[in-house]
Amino acid sequence: MKATGFVKKLDELGRIVIPKEVRKAIGVDHNDFLQFYLDGESIVMKKFGECCALCGSYDDVVPFKKKYICEECLKELKG
Repeated sequence: MKATGFVKKLDELGRIVIPKEVRKAIGVDHNDFLQFYLDGESIVMKKFGECCALCGSYDDVVPFKKKYICEECLKELKG
């Protein structure tokens, strides 16, 4: 995981501002939906909607002809 150098404080309602550079890097704009999940002690944030068109997985998804396909399905298609 790449360290960004950003440190943000939660406000009294538990909110943070996601820095513009981070939003731009993952292609998130205002009114977009984000997915959060836990990975050990880390919170992972992804733009919602990037799931595999074949199996519905959100893991290891890559773009393919304006759709998304997970690495596992891509291996099956190649095999």
